Amino acid sequence: MIAPAKPDLVTVNIDGKEIAVPKGTNVIEAARLVNVDVPHYCYHPKLSIVGNCRMCLIEMGMPAVDPSTKAAIMDPATGKQKINWIPRPQIGCGTNVSPGLHVKTLSPMVKDAREGVMEFLLINHPLDCPICDQAGECKLQEQATGYGRGYSRFIEQKNVKPKRTQLGPRVTLDDERCILCSRCIRFSKEIVKDDVLGFVDRGSYSTLTCYPGKKLENNYSLNTVDICPVGALTSSDFRFKMRVWFLKQTNAIDTESSVGANTVVWSREGVIYRITPRRNDDVNDTWLADSARVLFKAVKASDRLTAIKINGTDGALDVAVNAAAELFKSNSAPGAIAVVGSGRSSVEEQFLTRKLADALKASTQLVSRVGQGDQLLISADRNPNVRGALVTGLITALPFGELTGLGAQIDAGKVKVIVAINEDLAAAGLTSAQLTKVSVVYLGSHFNASSAAAKVVLPTLSPFEKSGTFVNQQFRIQKFFKAVPGPVGATDDLMVLAKLVTAAAGLTLPAEINALWKVIAAEVPALGTMAFANLPETGLLLDATPFAALPFAEGETLHYKPAQPAVAAATA
Repeated sequence: MIAPAKPDLVTVNIDGKEIAVPKGTNVIEAARLVNVDVPHYCYHPKLSIVGNCRMCLIEMGMPAVDPSTKAAIMDPATGKQKINWIPRPQIGCGTNVSPGLHVKTLSPMVKDAREGVMEFLLINHPLDCPICDQAGECKLQEQATGYGRGYSRFIEQKNVKPKRTQLGPRVTLDDERCILCSRCIRFSKEIVKDDVLGFVDRGSYSTLTCYPGKKLENNYSLNTVDICPVGALTSSDFRFKMRVWFLKQTNAIDTESSVGANTVVWSREGVIYRITPRRNDDVNDTWLADSARVLFKAVKASDRLTAIKINGTDGALDVAVNAAAELFKSNSAPGAIAVVGSGRSSVEEQFLTRKLADALKASTQLVSRVGQGDQLLISADRNPNVRGALVTGLITALPFGELTGLGAQIDAGKVKVIVAINEDLAAAGLTSAQLTKVSVVYLGSHFNASSAAAKVVLPTLSPFEKSGTFVNQQFRIQKFFKAVPGPVGATDDLMVLAKLVTAAAGLTLPAEINALWKVIAAEVPALGTMAFANLPETGLLLDATPFAALPFAEGETLHYKPAQPAVAAATA
């Protein structure tokens, strides 16, 4: 294990508390380490500093020294070195710590400055919090309560600005609520390199708008909604759908590519309303692609599988498992059974898939999904867990692709039964004629050509309806949790796979994830020191050395955040 280098530390004093922080840390972040809140709007830890909201004003001083001798000037009253305080407040976001820096965040000067800034911000702001879509997560509302005067001296007419302006297909602007923090402008320019937003006009008439002839329509546009501290930028899809304090938050992982962006699923009473990013500085910072935010819509799609089918007739789970076992027994010749696993299955599901393939002495394949990566949070590999399949031993080599080789074996009469797990065999390269030549046992959540042709159909859950882990392109194992219950008729994939293993080999394996992890840790060396319950929220890096020479999809060696050299482990 390689220990990361220790940063240079400097000691500063914040509200009388001494703290050592890394050199270059700004005062807002330093104060946060001692649980001191410095209110702010324009500052964001992942964007450039502009210092235009002035809400983070602080009082700042440095130890006094004699200009000629550089000797410390002592305060006779206290016996300590005297502090020279700057006579005017300074912005915390634009001030980096230096040795001996002293900061006051609660002095009368700071309090008066904050109240003045807040009063100016509220001059033209509509006081319609009860109907604002940002209510419940609005920084202006919170800080007006915590740092404002509580009354207004403004008696003139407010300047009214445009409402319900469509900046793009997914973002709606209520400009009268904008406080001109410029977070959205900097995000578009600095992170996405789509310099489409800007301010026009001056003073109280300043307005956020798009460059003439352009729209805010890149695949990261909804991040501007996430970082907007007020109710100015809103998601057109989520707008006025639900109050956020009613929603349950569940940690999850983006399944659309191998980046493994961390997310939060917001749901109420079994219904998902939105998906937002979850901060993980080693993977996705605080960002998320727009395309990842609509994946939950598949949960309530009209093509969900909810009925177990045996030769086209509804049946019970155990009856369907027995029917699959009969297919396995009647086609026990070497090579007669093939298992098509999925890069979209969790590590736990892939482990059980491998156990099933071993019990059936079947060949295993994975279906490739490759697209154009964007060098941000969409990778060329569109499967979230190909690395998990390598770690668990479900597959041992790359490349893999369409099922042309399997099709040839079907045409030659060698393969008689295919167990397809969350994969449409037709979309992966098999023809309808080839599907008629084999008996398909299909496990999946949605209807497709494979489920239509299958002898046995076992409906399973979507990623939002179960818990598990994925291994991303950095070989970082990350866990996700069940957000909503699955539909009636669908069964947890672990339960179905465990029953199939029992039916095929008489081997009893646990279907509960924590119990299953004890088996996984005992059999998979790379996961031998881990337990599901002990995996940190930010994930753990696995040793990728055994797989370093494998030919992953083009661009897969480019990480949004470079993998650290250290290999971490969670003790079971």
